[in-house]
Amino acid sequence: MNAGRGREAVAPGITAGELAARLGTDAAPLLVDVREPEEFAAWAIPGARNVPLGQLGARIAEVLADREVVVVCASGARSARATAALRGAGIDALNLDGGMLAWAGVYDTADLDLGEARIVQVRRRGKGCLSYVVGAGSEAFVVDPSLDIGQYLAVADAQGWHITRVLDSHLHADHVSGARALAAAAGATLHLNPADPFDFPYEPLVDGQWLTLGESTHVGVTAFATPGHTRGSAVFEVGGRALLTGDTLFVDGVGRPDLADHAEEFARDLHRSLHAKVIALPVDAVVLPAHYGDAVGVSPARVVGATLGELRARVPQLTWAEQPFVDWASNRAQPRPPHYTEIVRINMGGELPTEASRRLELGPNRCAA
Repeated sequence: MNAGRGREAVAPGITAGELAARLGTDAAPLLVDVREPEEFAAWAIPGARNVPLGQLGARIAEVLADREVVVVCASGARSARATAALRGAGIDALNLDGGMLAWAGVYDTADLDLGEARIVQVRRRGKGCLSYVVGAGSEAFVVDPSLDIGQYLAVADAQGWHITRVLDSHLHADHVSGARALAAAAGATLHLNPADPFDFPYEPLVDGQWLTLGESTHVGVTAFATPGHTRGSAVFEVGGRALLTGDTLFVDGVGRPDLADHAEEFARDLHRSLHAKVIALPVDAVVLPAHYGDAVGVSPARVVGATLGELRARVPQLTWAEQPFVDWASNRAQPRPPHYTEIVRINMGGELPTEASRRLELGPNRCAA
């Protein structure tokens, strides 16, 4: 089989959105990533198998499958050649149109019905970022929005909600926040924890503050200061039934000090936040974090989340004493990731986000311990 350049026919493709809708279902394809190993190691779709294009002919047995194959590269060019070659060898293969660049822009949603309130989880699949539209009556809050603010405006419009408040759970370092832009577009109030150094107008959150959600409902959101990931990290409790935990607690572990500069100090704060604040909240409340890792399965229409009781039973760090936790977490603090300084500068208020800011965000999230 010739996997090199040539005059192959145009390879049939699948869009990144179509792929996202199939992952986590019985129709999930085998993902074959034909980029070079260093590209694959830096950022890949969870579950993908790396077979570099130059090795594809010799490793064809690794691609044989009883299901459809989707071929991935950076922008769709190398994978198109690989797809054509695989189809020439009788393998049912599709090219991921636009490659990882297209995957970076894919969103989908899942709903959590809380009775009087509803939470729409907005998933940025290529980044592992989760954000939320929390609505009751005719009003909604948005928590941790990305730059693609049209996603949140569309969700609110579909649900018949008007966005009245926008919140960030902390000063983000791995992606550019859309909170300022969304608040301006929606005419909403922007709420942030002043323990993180924001340098633009906003309403400061106070520990234990209760924010009403809709004049005709009894639903509210309580903000808890949970320093540790950053000094201004916060957790938002929705009606006693859901916890928007930012980067303080994930469904597969706890957050990590952000970052290595003050690792021991931040780790000690994080332990206190988890034990004094978070695990004291209702055990049947659903934990909804701001990120998920590669090991977390994502299925269409089902939120990425787990009850606090489930996490208390399966996340060992939630049972550890302070010093063992501090030793463990501070040793796992990482050097600053690519573009950290530029992203933090923008999110602090150094400049308004622009379309050019998107280039800073490419790659996986790096927020878990």
